[in-house]
Amino acid sequence: MSKKIGVLFGMENTFPPALVEKINSMKVDGVTAEFVKLGGVKMADPSGYRVIVDRISQDIPFYRAYLKNAALNGTIVINNPFWWTADDKFFNYALATKLGVAIPPTVILPHHEHPPGTTDKSMRNLMFPLNWEEIFDYVGFPAFLKPYDGGGWRDVFKVDNPEEFFNAYNGSGTLCMTLQRGVKFKEYFRCYVVGQEKVHIMQYDPRAPHHERYVKNAPPVDPKLLARVEKDALTLCRALGYDLNTVEFACEDGIPYAIDFMNPAPDADVNSVGQANFDWVVNAVAELAVKKALSNENPASELRWAAFLSGPKLEAVKKLA
Repeated sequence: MSKKIGVLFGMENTFPPALVEKINSMKVDGVTAEFVKLGGVKMADPSGYRVIVDRISQDIPFYRAYLKNAALNGTIVINNPFWWTADDKFFNYALATKLGVAIPPTVILPHHEHPPGTTDKSMRNLMFPLNWEEIFDYVGFPAFLKPYDGGGWRDVFKVDNPEEFFNAYNGSGTLCMTLQRGVKFKEYFRCYVVGQEKVHIMQYDPRAPHHERYVKNAPPVDPKLLARVEKDALTLCRALGYDLNTVEFACEDGIPYAIDFMNPAPDADVNSVGQANFDWVVNAVAELAVKKALSNENPASELRWAAFLSGPKLEAVKKLA
């Protein structure tokens, strides 16, 4: 079987070429890396790659369909395109709670406007008006209104009271939103998690301009807090089956609250993450891709969504936690 590794990407300029260069520089017998090239895809046709690192299919349905077809024919895709298709942040919060990871109180809200192709008759099971007082009492303020499946801090609003909430919610259109209690954090971490084994913890300031969010010369942190952050990051990624992810924690009173951990194509641009963090993630993903290229792993064994939701896999994650 081919041991070729492909990288599928979009507008990124630094991580994909660095990853290909790193893999090829390792000079592992039979293993090479390149950018994926494809046109029309024949059904049930093998991709020719043993491993594909996916950085873009969340935005391109054609690529997602291609990766599912590739996985069906023996390609290991980082990350699993079937699970990524099914996943959403609200489910992740619920799963994390069951695993013992701290999550701020969160509710999912109906679309403010009817999704395309639906009318008020499509919503006949929906309570109207909602019991907003009950929702606000549960979540509390300040809070964050954010899409249940979004990323990149798009359409995220900090709201300090019901009036600010309704101003933001009334402008959310057809997006499905969650409302989550804000964490009054002292420390904030963003963690690369690679291969469900390696964790790189970075101090992070989400309030800073994008290019300044990764904190340089960060102050020391309680080792016990860092140990829990690492443990919880691994617990989440093992339960969700992601081999490449970032997990964000906002820490209040010594408790790390996981607030964002559905980032299977996380920012890895050297200009935003900094050289040291960039070198770490390039090396870790290269080593993971080569390891998988040389393995006898059968991707078909992980294609059923139920494996992530219950049964032996989830029980094993609980034991590790």
